Formats: sequence, structure tokens, C-alpha cells
Amino acid sequence: MYVTKQTNLTVHSTILYTPVAAKIILAAKENGAASADNMLIDAIIWQIQNLEFNLNNIRLVPIPSSKRSIRNRGRSFIIDIAQQISRQTGIPVLDCLNLTGRTIDQSRLNRKQRLENMKGAISMKAVARGELILIDDVITTGATLKEAARALNSQGFHAQISAITACVAQPLR
Repeated sequence: MYVTKQTNLTVHSTILYTPVAAKIILAAKENGAASADNMLIDAIIWQIQNLEFNLNNIRLVPIPSSKRSIRNRGRSFIIDIAQQISRQTGIPVLDCLNLTGRTIDQSRLNRKQRLENMKGAISMKAVARGELILIDDVITTGATLKEAARALNSQGFHAQISAITACVAQPLR
């Protein structure tokens, strides 16, 4: 288990982002491989079960994908993952975030470029209540999760926000 502090956001991750983990994420994300999805789902559920969350009050908030990514993949990857986690745990999904800004693929961007790329890119599309857990596949620099937390806070949401990712990149570990 890896814990990363990102300003006022605590991120819990299960797996170190290695070349093998990268292949699993790509198989899930780009190829829709059910077995790869299940590995990510299991990693996130393990985190939920091993942290002391009040399961009656939490909501899973998936990080949104760009419309282009959804078209290319044929699905909204993290929303699908969060919904499968919800079915297995009974924790509701709150799909309250929207990717509204123009962003580019972050895979080749450094930390500073990622922060700039994500600045103002996420907004709220629904009211958020309860203790929120942001769900994403991997934390590399924290730019996306920081932006999601900023979007929630900018709309007056000030309850506990945490994040769980399946993987954490080594520089953040």
C-alpha cells in the first residue's frame, strides 16, 4: 500500500507502476480486457476494504475521460471501473465531474506540463454529498486528482475528499 499526500488530498494506491502494471492498465484502458479490468478493480477494492472509511457515507467519484478518449475506447473507462466496484461493494457511484477544458494526452508530459494541462479542465455536473473517494487508474504527478479536488471545492464541497488509484508512479512513492 502506498500513500501520497497531494496538498489537502490523500491518495491511496495498491501497486507500484511498473512495466507489467503499465501493460495491465493499457490492456484495460485501450483494449477493454476484462481480466485487466478485474485486476484494477480488485486493487481498488482491496484499498477500500483496508482503509477505515465509513462505508455508509462514502461515494465513489470517477475521474472523467475526454470525449475523444471515450470515442476511441468505446467506453468511459474509469466510470465503468467505478460502477463495477460499486456492484461488488455496494458503495454508490457519484458521476459528478465533467472534463470541460481542452486537454491533451498527458502520457508524455512532465509534472509542470500536466499541472498546466489540467488547470481548470474539470467542472462539476452534479451536487456532491458525503465523503468522496476519487477513483483513477494511476497517479503519476497528481495533476488530475488535484484538479478534480479543486473542482469539487470550488463549488462549495468541503467534506472529506480522498483518492484511490490502482497504481502509483515511482517518483510519487
